[in-house]
Amino acid sequence: MRGGLGGPRLLLRRLREVMAEPVSAQARLDRIVIHIAANMVAEVCSVYVLRSDGKLELYATEGLNREAVHLTTMTTGEGLVGLIAEKAEPLALADAQVHPAFSYRPETGEEIYQSFLGVPILRGGNTLGVLVVQNRARRTYSEEEVEALQTTAMLLAEMIASGELQSLAAPGQSLSLQKPMSLVGSALSDGVGLGHVVLHEPRIIVKQLVAENPEAESTRLDAAILAMREQIDQLIARGDRYGAGEHRDVLETVRMFANDRGWMRRLREALDSGLTAEAAVERVQNDARAKLQRQTDPYLRERLHDLDDLANRLLQQLTGVAPPHGGALPDNAILVARNMGPAALLDYERANLRGLVLEDGGPTSHVAIIARALGIPAVGDVPNVTDLVDTGDSIIVDGGSGEVQLRPPSDIETAYGEKARLRARRREQFHKLRDVPALTRDGVEIGLHMNAGLLIDCQHASEVGAQSIGLFRTELQFMVAPSFPRQSQQYSLYKRVLDAVGDIPVTFRTLDIGSDKVLPYMTKVEEENPALGWRAIRIGLDRPGLLRMQLRAMLRAAEGRALRIMFPMVAKVGEFVAAREICLREVEFLRQHDYRTPCELKLGVMVEVPSLLWQLDEICQLVDFLSVGSNDLTQYLFAADRDNKRVSARYDDLSAPNLRALKSIVDAAARYGTPVTLCGEMGGRPLEALALAAIGFRGLSMTPSAIGPVKAAIRAVDLGALRAVLMPMIERLDHSVSIRQELQAFADANCVHL
Repeated sequence: MRGGLGGPRLLLRRLREVMAEPVSAQARLDRIVIHIAANMVAEVCSVYVLRSDGKLELYATEGLNREAVHLTTMTTGEGLVGLIAEKAEPLALADAQVHPAFSYRPETGEEIYQSFLGVPILRGGNTLGVLVVQNRARRTYSEEEVEALQTTAMLLAEMIASGELQSLAAPGQSLSLQKPMSLVGSALSDGVGLGHVVLHEPRIIVKQLVAENPEAESTRLDAAILAMREQIDQLIARGDRYGAGEHRDVLETVRMFANDRGWMRRLREALDSGLTAEAAVERVQNDARAKLQRQTDPYLRERLHDLDDLANRLLQQLTGVAPPHGGALPDNAILVARNMGPAALLDYERANLRGLVLEDGGPTSHVAIIARALGIPAVGDVPNVTDLVDTGDSIIVDGGSGEVQLRPPSDIETAYGEKARLRARRREQFHKLRDVPALTRDGVEIGLHMNAGLLIDCQHASEVGAQSIGLFRTELQFMVAPSFPRQSQQYSLYKRVLDAVGDIPVTFRTLDIGSDKVLPYMTKVEEENPALGWRAIRIGLDRPGLLRMQLRAMLRAAEGRALRIMFPMVAKVGEFVAAREICLREVEFLRQHDYRTPCELKLGVMVEVPSLLWQLDEICQLVDFLSVGSNDLTQYLFAADRDNKRVSARYDDLSAPNLRALKSIVDAAARYGTPVTLCGEMGGRPLEALALAAIGFRGLSMTPSAIGPVKAAIRAVDLGALRAVLMPMIERLDHSVSIRQELQAFADANCVHL
């Protein structure tokens, strides 16, 4: 190794040859350590592999007592080898035995060796094992030797990841890479899915580590970096978004990293060690991942995503391989991704898709809405899941609890299989309720309606017995389209929706964009607080041409049928009046041009801005109906972002203040005979649905899968008895009482199964 770069290159070529030999895994590993020791001019070379129980096991050695192989173990953090595994950093010592972490193992015979060099075997930033060389004489290892051993460790990582060494594990043991894991995230879409991992963006596998022509590799790296920087500059110039739900500032951060001198220097150093350009990128990213994954600072951990994006972009430039998106899936596929937009999910064939797991993305993200519409069990906010899985790993997704079981043991798989079968039986029971009314035991009927946003949703209306589509989110069509939908395209969708549902009513919500709903082909307006900024009806009124186009498409699509339209984010009565005037002018325009107009047109507003709570008397006299958007209304009432984990728990849908606000809407609507429906997430949860019915709501709109459980709960309850329990708690605002707990106790005592 001391003779220049020829040594590492020659070693890697020889190791590649050994990898191709038709020998057993143990024989191959034994030959590898012999070659490394000879090339490093070291008396000892040892490979330790991390097991699923957290112990490092000696798998091969040249120089130590061979009888210690598969017998010597140590925990992560124990001894010098354990310290390297824990910190995921190289360790070079001229006198190892004076180091405070040194741990003497008499069975190995290593007491005669003084110098020690160890490097972690990394893949995706995760430690798979440790590679060590030792010398009898006191020796200071050079930076070049450390680099060379790290490069060799990359080859061993490939061998471990292939699963070849699993055959050497003792009965009942498995390697760390194959260990079962239980992960917890946010529940996005209810249901249980059992299957195998399919990565939305598969890793680019670097097959050629050794550079045949170092100068050519340097030229390739320069060209790829230049192309990557130009790509990022173009994205920023166009105002495009990065990924799904992240905005220009993220791309700016990525651009900053792309020009970082420290990052460039590390790439050059890796290249100078004899690696190909691809291997250099992977090596630098492995080191960065290992360090950042062990950081507790959320900001530093978030930078890991930026570095990942940068490395992936650079690898794509070097290999010419673009990540495949969408298309056919193998049987029982569970998609795993860092994040994903709604259009990307719709690109996949539905038939074999059993679940979705995301690193990012909360319950109100757009991809979660699509997952619920398609009935796909989904879990989000699962930290680093894309680095913990490999394509083909067995996996279980519990979209109800937010749990993910990775490589589950047979007993866990059996338990979840039974849970899935139980859910299927419950669905059958709910299906039997499809044609019966949601009638309480004391004779109060609650109308159950369905939320939708895609044409595919409409088939669920008859399947679950929804009385209407209480909310059709028109913005989803805009979000999944490659460019702004023309009026003809909008007209086609709305007409097909009305045709698909037959006689049941549909309430179309006009375009609700802005805040987190930024269309990929529109320039994002930079705002300090976009949730309170230029969005929904505000955009429609400020850009009336856009609103007129959508309203005209809806009115034409009705073609003599009844039509219901509601306007989102209305903050004051005047906004509704202005929107209504635009709509009525469009009706007159169509009549003058001999189009068939709706036989009945009803216009309403979505109550989601708290200011409207003090204008209820006025608005109820003007609108044909009200629809309560409980998601936004609740977060605005409590000034707490429902997608922010630090504050989302600070409000409760069933708290007295929230229920008082909702009751004020119901009471005002009753005074003027104005129909009112609640269409937020709250209405689709059985316990909350019962509370809403108790305070006076007679219409709830929800995701299709929620209708069965909510109907079963409503049919099992005596609403009068429930009101007698709930109303005193709302009126007296006793902070020592949990309304949720009291309602749950009432349900349990009265055999209302939730």
